[in-house]
Amino acid sequence: MGMMKNLMIGIHKRTGDRFAGMDLLYLTTVGAQSGKERVSPVARFADGEGAWLVVASNNGAERNPAWYHNLKAHPDQVWIEHGGNKRRATPQELTGADRDAALQRIIAAQPRFAGYEKKTSRKLPIIRLS
Repeated sequence: MGMMKNLMIGIHKRTGDRFAGMDLLYLTTVGAQSGKERVSPVARFADGEGAWLVVASNNGAERNPAWYHNLKAHPDQVWIEHGGNKRRATPQELTGADRDAALQRIIAAQPRFAGYEKKTSRKLPIIRLS
């Protein structure tokens, strides 16, 4: 992991796992090609008892973020961390009405995600981590 990314994660952790008004979690995946663990800070949205939603928005870019490809390649090697607690997670990509309802809740909490959806031609993947 790059020195700048490590520095930013350290700052986020000291400020209560928050950045730009969003609650964060640290998503650890295993590189699809490298096989190395990768940590990505992502916005988190509560989804029931102990589950979180994350969006592969990549700030509205045309490509999915690298963590999404890693998660799809190695869904059995995913961990989440926030509040100093790290645990294994099971990812499930939401589709159809479940995805649409989740996106509306996410946009209600963080309107910037509506802008990301409009910036790109791809459908932003929403992942439930439990």
